[in-house]
Amino acid sequence: MTKKMDSTKRYEKLREAVGNGDVDRRTFFGLLGSAGITAGLSGGIMTAMAKHARAAGTELHFEGWGGVVSEALRKHAFDPYEAATGNKVIDATFGGENEVLTKVKAAGSTDGHNILHSSGVSWYKRWTDNGYGVVLNEDNIPNMANVMEAIIKPFRDITPDGLSAVPYDYGTTGIAYNTKYVSEEKAKELGANLLLDKELKGKIGGWGGDWANRAWYGALQSGQDPNNIEDWDAVWDKAREHRDLVLKYWGSGAELMDLLAKEEIYVTEAWSGRVAALQEQGHPIAYMDPPNGLAWMESMFVLKGSPMEAAEELLNFMLAPETAIAVADGQNYPSSLDPTKVPMPEGVEKLPAYDPTGKLEGLVFRDPVKWVAVEKDQSKMWNRVQKGG
Repeated sequence: MTKKMDSTKRYEKLREAVGNGDVDRRTFFGLLGSAGITAGLSGGIMTAMAKHARAAGTELHFEGWGGVVSEALRKHAFDPYEAATGNKVIDATFGGENEVLTKVKAAGSTDGHNILHSSGVSWYKRWTDNGYGVVLNEDNIPNMANVMEAIIKPFRDITPDGLSAVPYDYGTTGIAYNTKYVSEEKAKELGANLLLDKELKGKIGGWGGDWANRAWYGALQSGQDPNNIEDWDAVWDKAREHRDLVLKYWGSGAELMDLLAKEEIYVTEAWSGRVAALQEQGHPIAYMDPPNGLAWMESMFVLKGSPMEAAEELLNFMLAPETAIAVADGQNYPSSLDPTKVPMPEGVEKLPAYDPTGKLEGLVFRDPVKWVAVEKDQSKMWNRVQKGG
């Protein structure tokens, strides 16, 4: 008993030495091996050590939205995780999840695709319906306890037997406008129809990467509830009207920011966090959410075939309050952590779409069942409209 207790103390001292930077991980595991043989360690301690030793050096492939979002994740989440675990996060940028889904289907494999910064509940349903989901062991992600129940529930409703992702952040897709060329009075008066202002022809942008985004705004502009569309012809007529005024459809958040910053466009629908980043840089860009504007929640989705223990460890690391808050502040999107459980700094509290109640009752989200049901037909319509049909 004394020998085992002495070994436990040596183990704890070694862990402390690693935390202080006095011993590197390779030396740590070498010493652990020696300690295990000479001191006769067994049971939980050796099991835990072996688990960490096996996990060290695992590669995780992450795909996200690029720009300030990827920079925030790399600085505040991935680099510290790599330093703490010895695992490697290889991050890449996508223009949209359709791009990834197409690659995975074409390859017949998820090799090289582990974790996606996935866009909302509709995409969560799409990935799981296609058989690419997993069942996370939430016991390995104890920081899930701090995540808002309101943001978890829509995902659990789709996969009640287990989650394949952890909700990570949320925001809105509202309208950005350059205050040098568009007044606040005009923007508020027109609302979603600001995107159809003929006086701004050639200075209007739009996101071309998501048919549902175009349809949501077409519904608003045709006076319909986006979650209860009855006249799809009217929706696409508005999308055509918008198309004829657009200078360019942007394909990523980085391109959105570039177009606004260089004043190539004056008005566009935009992601709230990207506008906040432009404002921080001093650009005269204002932001508004029109009535029934689109809110969304993003998740870290783990694809089938991923190294689960390493993935769960990364997710738990990312949900640690100090990490999640730093990423939220860096990427300008509120964290999924419940602000009634985890105090948020002033910088996060000032972000667009931030909800201090943790209930998200003031935001309008896409109904995944209704939108996924019409995707096949309506996404084809958007492709025709975009090409001039």
